[in-house]
Amino acid sequence: MFEKVKAIVEYQLDLKDPSIITRETRLREDLKVDSLDAAEIILAIEDKLDVEIPDELMMNAKTVGEIMDYLEANY
Repeated sequence: MFEKVKAIVEYQLDLKDPSIITRETRLREDLKVDSLDAAEIILAIEDKLDVEIPDELMMNAKTVGEIMDYLEANY
């Protein structure tokens, strides 16, 4: 599942170097995710993985790992 989420984040942010995405990657500091980016990432993950993610998770998540922890615990 991590590879799918990584691919979604890479696509949504149009990253040139996807190798920077790890579980420890910080969304705001490392990837420069703003609130619009966060919403687009959430919608894309929900669409591609057929899951439902609380909006507050993406607004409060600090790392890619926090998103993964939620997905792994709930799906």
